[in-house]
Amino acid sequence: MGNRRQSSGFTLIEVVVAFLLLSVVLVTVFEIFSRGLSRAGELDDYAQALVVAQARLAAVGVEAPLAEGATAGEGDDGRYRWSVSVARSAEGGDPNRPIQGGYQLYQVESRVTWQTAAGVERAISLVTLQLAQVK
Repeated sequence: MGNRRQSSGFTLIEVVVAFLLLSVVLVTVFEIFSRGLSRAGELDDYAQALVVAQARLAAVGVEAPLAEGATAGEGDDGRYRWSVSVARSAEGGDPNRPIQGGYQLYQVESRVTWQTAAGVERAISLVTLQLAQVK
């Protein structure tokens, strides 16, 4: 009679290797998933900041007459800080001389800053030009 060995299952080494491969795959999948969630949170913060910046920019000259200067404040939730600055623009030539017809071109900048969940400070800035009547 020969020395025949019948295989009826996996050896211990095969099981250990299978578990190692499975753990590497699972760690990779969880890392990809967590980075995706983190990135989605950052994009949501950016979108919120953009809404605040656009709202502040749209309010300039509507809530109060357009005038040179700066204002600042916080969003409703206190997470986003905004500032708006209005200055005469040099786009139309001499910034000290009004455009014909009694109008002046102003550069308006809306800037919003916030902190990410990781504690990193982020900022977004929107700039536009507005025409206002000189009084």
